[in-house]
Amino acid sequence: MAVHFIGAGPGAPDLITVRGLKLIESAPVVLYAGSLVPEAMIARAAKGARVVDTASLTLDEIIAEMKSAHDADKDVARVHSGDPSVYGAIAEQMRRLDALGIPYDVTPGVPAYAAAAAALKLELTLPEVSQTVILTRTAVRSSAVPKSEDLRRLGASGATLAIHLSINDLARVVRDLTPLYGKDCPAVVAYRVGWPDEQIIRATLGTIRDRVKATGITRTALILVGRTLTASDFSDSRLYAADHHHVLRPQRSS
Repeated sequence: MAVHFIGAGPGAPDLITVRGLKLIESAPVVLYAGSLVPEAMIARAAKGARVVDTASLTLDEIIAEMKSAHDADKDVARVHSGDPSVYGAIAEQMRRLDALGIPYDVTPGVPAYAAAAAALKLELTLPEVSQTVILTRTAVRSSAVPKSEDLRRLGASGATLAIHLSINDLARVVRDLTPLYGKDCPAVVAYRVGWPDEQIIRATLGTIRDRVKATGITRTALILVGRTLTASDFSDSRLYAADHHHVLRPQRSS
């Protein structure tokens, strides 16, 4: 018996990994975050499987479901949205399972920032523009963010920022980043990427608040900020340059 933590991806039912889908199809117990995991994915659960939406459950209640399955020698597919390594709240579950001696493993999923970049048809790291992507969030009602990871400190790097769980804190995001990136810096809000009601709002730090306010979006959205979002005059990567040689493409004799 094992608990299988599975990243379901951003929302499209066909963006889950083959491994993750097979685990859902075979597990006799499926626990899933109902507010973020599409029903079409859970519909692939085995006939007769115990399927539980954990959106309304506490951590204690979720662990109780896992222990009950363990006592009955039944595998559990624990389905999270996106990739569970980023704001997945799986660490506290694994800590409890360690204490109980219940084995588990993790199957990665497509993270929100990667799905948003794909929807935008963008590369978030461009030569001489930005070679770093910072995944972060602000503190609203959820856990506090360490002072050393204040958005103004992170923004001082000029890196591409993928700001999670912060759409209700957009005013602060704009206020903190505008002095560092400039009002004209590209900003994107990606709402429910991969879902039928997906919305992509392209703007700048100076206009993004009004654009988002007009849509009424208040949750399930990712904020992207950085020059890579619109850059077109970047240098080509050295990877494929004719004078760049490596073990798989040795220098040719003239």
